[in-house]
Amino acid sequence: MKIPKQVQFVIEQLKKQKYEAYIVGGCVRDILLGLEPQDWDIATNAKPKEIGKIFLRSYADNKFGTVTVLTDSKDKRLKEIEITTYRIDEEYSDKRHPDKIKWAKTIKQDLARRDFTVNAIALTEIKNQKPKIKNYEIIDPFKGQKDIENKIIRAVGKAEDRFSEDALRIMRAVRFSACLGPKIWQIEEKTAQAIKKNASLLKIISQERIRDELIKIINSSNGARGIEILRRMKLLKYVIPELEEGFELWQNKHHIYQVYQHSLLSLNYACQQELSLTVRLAALFHDVGKPRVKEGEGLDSTFYNHEIVGAKMTQKILERLRFPKKDIIKIVKLVRYHLFYYNVGEVSDSSVRRLLRKVGQEDIDELLEVRHADRIGSGVPKAEPYKLRHMRYVIEKVSQDAISPNMLKISGHDVIRILKIAPGPKIGQILTCLLGKVLKDPSKNNRTFLEQEIVGLGQKMSDKEFNRTFNRTKKEIEKIETKRDKMTKKKYWVT
Repeated sequence: MKIPKQVQFVIEQLKKQKYEAYIVGGCVRDILLGLEPQDWDIATNAKPKEIGKIFLRSYADNKFGTVTVLTDSKDKRLKEIEITTYRIDEEYSDKRHPDKIKWAKTIKQDLARRDFTVNAIALTEIKNQKPKIKNYEIIDPFKGQKDIENKIIRAVGKAEDRFSEDALRIMRAVRFSACLGPKIWQIEEKTAQAIKKNASLLKIISQERIRDELIKIINSSNGARGIEILRRMKLLKYVIPELEEGFELWQNKHHIYQVYQHSLLSLNYACQQELSLTVRLAALFHDVGKPRVKEGEGLDSTFYNHEIVGAKMTQKILERLRFPKKDIIKIVKLVRYHLFYYNVGEVSDSSVRRLLRKVGQEDIDELLEVRHADRIGSGVPKAEPYKLRHMRYVIEKVSQDAISPNMLKISGHDVIRILKIAPGPKIGQILTCLLGKVLKDPSKNNRTFLEQEIVGLGQKMSDKEFNRTFNRTKKEIEKIETKRDKMTKKKYWVT
């Protein structure tokens, strides 16, 4: 992989002024993993004012020695490159940001303040070589490369000190464990012990920060395992304690898994299918209300109204975590209606229309995805069942515009006005005849043409010819409806 020219330029300009310059942090880790870095950070011994003199298109709006250099790149990952002066962080009284910093002298001192060994690696260019990754020297004082090779998350130095400095690192450890690859990375034993010991520090971290880390975990392919790591690390009770209520809570004869297990399996299916974040969260929370409504024990226990209670709980959870209001509304709705009843031949089209009105046409597909995740999470075969395909067919059928006189740019009131007749069956028959003409030629659906046709049809109202036209048009409309229905059935493989 090549280092982007914008990053090369920044390093070259610093070195021209006799300063050191290293690529550092997560972008180095990603390069070593063969991933595309999402941002680029550079560390240097130049002070912020000196950096500002070298790069006129830059700004510094923090007290931590970081200067942001603006580039002309169209790639948003390279529009801004952060340069930070080597530093040593002093006491963290808010468990998030250092109260004070002092400038460090070497890159190794700077790397020592970082969170995990995999993020405490630096790259420096070898002189007179082409700027390819193989031509960069790796600075790795904490053996981060070895931990990358073995897929281990290990704190730099003393783990307790790292988490005491910045408590959000506790969540970041789990996030890295879940998100750095298709396989889960192990959290090193002393690091894991320190996480458990300092878990309560999450109480002082803002909910927005916790939410952001949680979203990254759930959006990964290992989202369900990430939630389980949070539980094992004693963190889940500070993030989503409601989920733990379902741990080791057995269900009834219709289920083979405990509530908590089932929720994670449902989430796992949503993650493996790369479904949206809203579906993943709804899959995770769809049964969160079960522990609070359970009645009875063993195979005959019940969970009446768990979807209603669960929807209210989901709203409180998401509001506590400061999710956007529009996301909360959608996810709560998916949880509330995930238990909809549908059996082929038992549920009418009108029932499906009522569900559509409650959920909304824009969210019905995601509701079906949640239902399917619920089903797969119950341990059933992976093939989509016939009745769910049939429901998709009915949803599309009832969502289609009906072939009716309502499609015309004219109404029964116009017929009465033009022909000066009283309301009656003939009004509908005339509109049906007009509809037949418009179906053959949609351009005729305009008031001028239709009003002229009304006059012509009005003159034939008592004729056999009119009755023949009406009956022929009815059959043509029925033919179109039947053909459309066959095509919709074929789409969903239903009969």
